[in-house]
Amino acid sequence: MRKLEEVPMNETMIDRPARSEAASPLQIDLARRILERIRDSGWTVGTRVSVPDLARTFGVSRSPVSAALELLVAQGILSPFETRGLQLARDVADLDPEDILPSSPLEELYRRMMRERALGQLPQEVSEAELMPRYQVSRGVVRKLLLRFAAEGLVQRLPGHGWRFADTLVGEDAYRESYEFRMAVECAALRSPMFNAGPQQLAPVRRAHERILAIVSTGKTLIGGDEWFRINASFHEGLAACSGNRFLADAVRQQNNLRRLQESAGFEELPAERIEQSCREHLAILDAVEAGEIEWAEALLRQHLRQASEFASPQRSI
Repeated sequence: MRKLEEVPMNETMIDRPARSEAASPLQIDLARRILERIRDSGWTVGTRVSVPDLARTFGVSRSPVSAALELLVAQGILSPFETRGLQLARDVADLDPEDILPSSPLEELYRRMMRERALGQLPQEVSEAELMPRYQVSRGVVRKLLLRFAAEGLVQRLPGHGWRFADTLVGEDAYRESYEFRMAVECAALRSPMFNAGPQQLAPVRRAHERILAIVSTGKTLIGGDEWFRINASFHEGLAACSGNRFLADAVRQQNNLRRLQESAGFEELPAERIEQSCREHLAILDAVEAGEIEWAEALLRQHLRQASEFASPQRSI
């Protein structure tokens, strides 16, 4: 099979589901995120699936969640109860979601654009007409991708058919300013009078880090950049969400979006020892939060971000 960049794609190919003729790329992506959530939460076989809970977790309506769950049923991950509802049908602790639900062509193209922008191969200002031949796709596909970037605050529309990518973390000054901002906002989230982090709220984050540590300890398997960024971002966004302040949570989420845009190339090059160090620092912060030692957690978080900023470069950071 030829590589993505060698295969001309049209609207039909981009929207073709990986496993089911009725599935859309969004449903496939949501199914993968649900599977990752199940794995990180440490569900055991027989655990009942709650559609309303998943809808709240991912900020979507019940209909796309139900469609995504049907994909997992088709793959044998979930099965119906004898009476009503769904349950986990198999152990997913060591399961790679990519093996079960491979990324759609649209998702692959999204990641390619992200990486090329991070490497400076894609200019900051682009037009739909320029992107169509570059990626050998229709205007409709290009617009879908740009609208997704726009929804994440990473691109804005210009008059006509032009688009401009956000000013991201290019250069040492931008990285320094970003980390100063993160220290201010993320530490403020811990100090929020509404901060509340029950053991179950951060349990999936903890389990995901423990799983990464177990993989790194074997020295045999590399951690994918996309997976580590997801887990890394879930830690910082999870703590901010516990603040009870939507504006603090949104600010951390937006910073992670900017980081993902600029650092998608660098995360592929992170050494295993750096991932291990970051995991252990995250877990120490979680330990302090769960023990109610918020001042100590804030000190650890500030030190973690300061060390990360010293390690950071325009090509990589965590």
